[in-house]
Amino acid sequence: MSSDAHEAKAAHIRQLLETEGAAVAENTRGFNTGRYESVAKLDDYQSLREEARAIKEDAIERLPELIDTLTETVEANGGTVYVAEDAADANEYVAEVCDDRDADRLVKSKSMTSEEIEVNEHLEREGVDVVETDLGEWVLQVADEAPSHIVAPAIHKSREEIATLFNEYFGPDEPLETAEELTMFARERLLEQIKGADVGMTGANFLTADTGSMALVTSEGNARKTVTVPDTHVAVAGVEKIVPSVEDLQPFVELIGRSGTGQDITSYISLLTPPTDSPTVDFDDPDTPITAGETDREFHLVLIDNGRLAMREDDELRETLYCIRCSACSNTCANFQSVGGHGFGGETYSGGIATGWEAGVHGLDTAAEFNDLCTGCSRCVEACPVKIDIPWINTVVRNRINRQGDDDRFDFLVDGLTPDAEQEGIDLQKRLFGNFETLAKVGSALAPLSNWVASSRPAGALLERTAGVDHRRELPQFQRETLVTWFDRRESRAPTGPDRRVVFYPDVYTNHMLVERGKAVVRTLEALGVGVEVPSMPGAGRAPLSQGMIATATDKAERVSAALEPYLDDGYDVIVLEPSDLAMFREDYHHLLPARVYENLAENSYEILEYVYGLVANGADADVLSSGNGASVAYHSHCQQRTMGLAEYTVALLEDRGYEVTTSDVECCGMAGSFGYKEQYYELSMDVGDNLGGQLREAGADHVVASGTSCTDQIGDLLGEKPQHPIELLSPR
Repeated sequence: MSSDAHEAKAAHIRQLLETEGAAVAENTRGFNTGRYESVAKLDDYQSLREEARAIKEDAIERLPELIDTLTETVEANGGTVYVAEDAADANEYVAEVCDDRDADRLVKSKSMTSEEIEVNEHLEREGVDVVETDLGEWVLQVADEAPSHIVAPAIHKSREEIATLFNEYFGPDEPLETAEELTMFARERLLEQIKGADVGMTGANFLTADTGSMALVTSEGNARKTVTVPDTHVAVAGVEKIVPSVEDLQPFVELIGRSGTGQDITSYISLLTPPTDSPTVDFDDPDTPITAGETDREFHLVLIDNGRLAMREDDELRETLYCIRCSACSNTCANFQSVGGHGFGGETYSGGIATGWEAGVHGLDTAAEFNDLCTGCSRCVEACPVKIDIPWINTVVRNRINRQGDDDRFDFLVDGLTPDAEQEGIDLQKRLFGNFETLAKVGSALAPLSNWVASSRPAGALLERTAGVDHRRELPQFQRETLVTWFDRRESRAPTGPDRRVVFYPDVYTNHMLVERGKAVVRTLEALGVGVEVPSMPGAGRAPLSQGMIATATDKAERVSAALEPYLDDGYDVIVLEPSDLAMFREDYHHLLPARVYENLAENSYEILEYVYGLVANGADADVLSSGNGASVAYHSHCQQRTMGLAEYTVALLEDRGYEVTTSDVECCGMAGSFGYKEQYYELSMDVGDNLGGQLREAGADHVVASGTSCTDQIGDLLGEKPQHPIELLSPR
């Protein structure tokens, strides 16, 4: 990405932060809070997620068979099924249906699939008036804007903005102001549009192969009117919406509303088996209903491939088809909460899962526009009701996007950093951050000169111009004596014949920059009677993986696992200080290493305070740890530490040692490794962090502590003073 491209991206993000950010943040955070509250009421939430995922796995595995079964069932019911190869094929079929009915107007309920194929535009070119009947979609149709959210398309607009839009566009006799006035105005106008419609179109949340039924999950009653008032109903749905049976709907009904909007159940759950043979109303003579069977009702189900069957054969994109379009991955994403789908989205889909959808149905070019906004924090995996590994899909697509590139202008700066040939087509910014381990080694070897050069104004300007490293960020300070060197030179204080032995993994930051926190780990473990080894180790691969450099990350994973294997064979536990590296060992290595190697490392790796908590709980003398004596602590836990369920151990230890702990409820600091250093994302990173900074300042604590390197860097920029890691407070003085 060129410097001009960086600035264009930054300008777009600034514009969204200024115009849409406040509304998006308020609504998505509200949805996310509601999700936490709603799922907490379920005794079997995790089992429901497992059941839902199993159903989707089975359905996608059997998809060709289920398409045939559904086709037979719908046709036996009196409907018509058309399997469209792509968007153009689907649109031509829908236009033919409208032409056969001499349709002047088609009314629609909300459907992302119809957005994907751009059926509105096609029908309007054919002379059909298309009217959106979902309130949010209608607002956007009037405004001539694209949706910014899968579930709440107009989430970026405030009530005041909608009132201004309606007053200017429609010119009502009395200006519209309140939400009730706006809703009633829309209701009356849309009802008239529905009454005069010739064709109604819906999507489908789910389709059941055994009965030919469709489930519509909505917050408004417009979908039911769209189905039943016109004589012709067209449903458009991706083939992945099919599940085997009606009984399979149960876990999805429980999960979809809770996951998306925090509702225990959405306002309308409609289960229809079309053609709907229900009575219709003659609006010119409403007292005389037309009885069932007297109308010539038609139902057309348009099943859309548009790349989905190819995605099914793609081992890395296949999980995308498990998506039930709930939007939980959007609502829980810190970056989405700031910019919404107009920044974090492509031609149709938005949020974390959008990368898979856009790559599958529109291609890599559209996915490339926003893919880097996924920082891999993994919060979306915990939010997803079908447990899709969304960060991995984003990483895979990022890797494929990288392979499309061809920027060799700066090869002289990176030659020799890695033997991996994948880097030949990757832009300089990604190569720089992906190879940070090599930079750290050079920085330590040349410190303090390297720090002086890096902090100089000319160096900052050069880095920003050539690699897009924002000059407003303070670069890390390299230490001449690394943690490994310090450990090798010291006289060991390890106890004689310890009951436990650990190998402390020296991550890149701890080894080369934040050496004091590494020393605190060693001193704490030894004081608790644990024998410690700190060998020289390769980087875990987090840096290249975050840039989509999967081959480079795999090479590092193989070298790390090979270096740790002898210790594991000898019964050592592996201690990790940096949560993102522990997440590599416990989660990401699943994709990079053979199962046996991954499982052995994952099962025997521990976050430092998780491990210390276990030692104390099993009889180790907690009094060797430093006492807080009532001092107050404001604690922010790393996002991946939260998703692994480890933050509670830090809080428990701090409180046990006499600290009064206030925890931040902000789930992401916004730094996300290299993300916050990138010129194009600096403003977004700081916007995400602003909420955290406000909470920490409000706490007014004696100590501010954070569990991850990114968190300490970001909080340092927000508060003007870098916090400590909790182990530094607890370490024996």
